Amino acid sequence: MIKFLDLKKINEQYEAEINQAFESFFKSGWYILGNSVKAFEKEFAKYCGTKYCIGVASGLDALILILKAYDFEPGDEIIVPANTYIATILSISQNNLKPVLVEPDINTYNIDPAKIEEKITDKTKAIMVVHLYGQTAQMQAINEIAKKHNLKVIEDSAQSHGAIYQGKRAGNLSDASGFSFYPGKNLGTLGDGGAVTTNDDELAEKIRVLRNYGSEVKYKNKYKGINSRLDELQAAILSVKLKNLDEDTQKRRGIAEYYLNNIKNPKVILPMVTEAESHVWHLFVVRTDEREKLQEYLKEDDIQTMIHYPIAPHKQNAYKEWNYRSLPITEQIHDEVLSLPISPVMTLDEAKVVVDTINNY
Repeated sequence: MIKFLDLKKINEQYEAEINQAFESFFKSGWYILGNSVKAFEKEFAKYCGTKYCIGVASGLDALILILKAYDFEPGDEIIVPANTYIATILSISQNNLKPVLVEPDINTYNIDPAKIEEKITDKTKAIMVVHLYGQTAQMQAINEIAKKHNLKVIEDSAQSHGAIYQGKRAGNLSDASGFSFYPGKNLGTLGDGGAVTTNDDELAEKIRVLRNYGSEVKYKNKYKGINSRLDELQAAILSVKLKNLDEDTQKRRGIAEYYLNNIKNPKVILPMVTEAESHVWHLFVVRTDEREKLQEYLKEDDIQTMIHYPIAPHKQNAYKEWNYRSLPITEQIHDEVLSLPISPVMTLDEAKVVVDTINNY
């Protein structure tokens, strides 16, 4: 079987180093916000090119904390892509802010900058962009719009660790960025975790306090914070794996390039790449109006695929107040996308099997 993502095989590469990291963690006697978290925060900030990295409990928490730290007023509006995983939008509504959905570019699946300005009102405070599937959004145009209207820009970089746009990495293309280290991410740990990256001194310090119950000094609470701390063990594992992230990205790009050059079935629409370095291929997503048939056909040949994501956020029961809305591009994408296997441990021989099977469909 060609697995969609073989996490066991990915992590076995690091078994000796992870065991060593666990032993060091266990014997340290310090399990929350210790030296391992500090070390990873320093390493990941350097990797992203930012002044600060603040480790938190998840990618969702990273986005929640950024918005919380800005002290927007309830009901203020945050522009966000309609085509995204629901966590992006949850971070907005959980801060009592209003998500304003903008349709994507059908070719890149990321937010369409040309559709942003028409959504801006006097209550708009920020644009939250998503580097979906691992490809950076068109940040130059988005940052120009934000500057023109005095808006903050926040990146959801949960799928784009290491992506480079105009010489800068994801996480360093805005006022602040949220990362996820969920196990399946390009940089994933063995549990859950996230981080905020930023160059803003005040914002970084506030998020450090907010993640720890709003407390700088134990039992003295400066803000109404939350408990959202990257734990020591997960941080130590991330430090181990960060060293190989660029190499793993190149392996993903090799599989993606093979797919792009060799899938020839006219029923299958391939993803569009704006710049080679801007895509780290967290997912390789194709589109077809025969998705269910193609997925079943591949399954019969022992090729695992996944659908990211079958139901658009505005069609979810959680946001049933939006269900009357029509967002045709987003809905088309969610009806047609199919994610093919891709990972740093996938071989070109396996990719060839996927390609040949699709071309014979």
